[in-house]
This record gives sequence, structure tokens and C-alpha cells, in this order.
Amino acid sequence: MMREETVFGPIFSRRLGSSLGINLLPVNGKLCNFDCIYCECGWNKDGRDDKRLPTAAEVRSALEDKLQQCMLDGTAIDSITFSGDGEPTLNPDFPRIIDDTLMLRNTFFPSAKVSVLSNATRLSHPEVVAALRKVDNPILKIDAPTAELAARINQPYAGYEPLQVVRDLAQFEGDFVLQTMFLRSPSFDSSSPEVLLPWMEMVRVLRPREIMVYTIDRPTPGKGLEKFTEAQMRSFVQPLLDEGFNIQIKA
Repeated sequence: MMREETVFGPIFSRRLGSSLGINLLPVNGKLCNFDCIYCECGWNKDGRDDKRLPTAAEVRSALEDKLQQCMLDGTAIDSITFSGDGEPTLNPDFPRIIDDTLMLRNTFFPSAKVSVLSNATRLSHPEVVAALRKVDNPILKIDAPTAELAARINQPYAGYEPLQVVRDLAQFEGDFVLQTMFLRSPSFDSSSPEVLLPWMEMVRVLRPREIMVYTIDRPTPGKGLEKFTEAQMRSFVQPLLDEGFNIQIKA
């Protein structure tokens, strides 16, 4: 499902409530350094017609207009959420856009949270980390604990290494939300010991303030994917729940 606007919604989010979306990527294309088998936006190869990224000024103008309209209409906004058609931190104006968004949030909807859904691949860039540390909810993804397993589910850029992402995430000192997709495919099973046990060890090392465990909810480009029930996912993460981790589970 491609977003055809830079600012869209608000829509209901399983995880964030009434969520006003911001797409920092092409409005008629997809730009991502992952090519996840479950991505609701489809395969990267099918979204290459448009490569133009919105500028900071364009995002600010569109967001201000939408927030003003929502305020006049009495439309509730729980979260201003950077998601869109790919990885939002790939936009070179990302740090400036975050500053603008926080200012506009404070002006129009001061009780709303600012959330960023990211695959955590650009944390080697200090300006990206600094921007993410300013928002209320830096929601950062690790779906698989090794490069070999990530290749099956995320199909990332060459050189992606989850252990390096863990080292980069240590900069947050636990003040972030870890997001993980749980599913079963012909080549990947989130509940298998080879995936689940080392993933839980990553959680214990990072100690994020919250963990979002979820499963597929919309059509996927990959074939033969199976979702898990909430009860199944709860059983998978029960050892972490027993250890006191804050885990949000959404089927």
C-alpha cells in the first residue's frame, strides 16, 4: 500500500492509536535499504518510478496545513508517525524535519507523541541518532539475530549485520522501543530456536524500555507467509515477560 501523500491520515494504528503519518520518501515510489518479504508497500523493484524525496520545507508546509485542519475539525492525534514507503532516515533532511515536526507538534497538538518507525540501519550517522533521541518513540527494528537469517526475511543491503545494529543501539541506553515482526515463511520461522533464543539474548543486552512484537496484518509481497496468534507470540516471549520486560503484543 503506497502512500500518495507526504502527510497522510490520521489512521488507526494497532500500536500507536490515531496516527498522523509522514512519508519522507517518494510519493509514487518506494525507497528502502531492506526488501522485507512482509512489506505492505510491496517489493522495491515495483516502486522505482518516482525517486524524488520531499524537502524539509515541503514536509513542514504539508504538516502545518494538516495539523491546522485536524485542530479545526476536532480530529484527535495520538501520534505523529514517520513511516511511509521505505526507510525514513534515508531522507537527507531527516534531522531538520524532526526539529520542525517537534516545533509544530508543540504548537498544535502538544499531547501527541512523535514516533519514528526505522530499521535502525543508519545509526552509524551521529546526526540520525541525535534526531532519533529527540522524539518520544524511536521505534527501531531487529527481526533476525544474524545476517544469514535477516537475508531470509529482510533481504537487506549488502553488509547488514544485526550485531553491529545492537552495538549502535547501545547508544540509546535502553531509551527506545524495539520492534520485531513474528511470522513463519517457507524459509524463516520467528518461533524457531535459531531465531528466538539469540533474539532474546539481544533483548537482554539492550534492555529497551518497550518491545513491540507483532505479526502480519495486511497483504504481503512474499508468498506462503503465516501469521501467529497473540497467544502464540505471548508464549514465545514468556521468558522475557517473566524477567519483567515491557512487551506489547499485537496480532
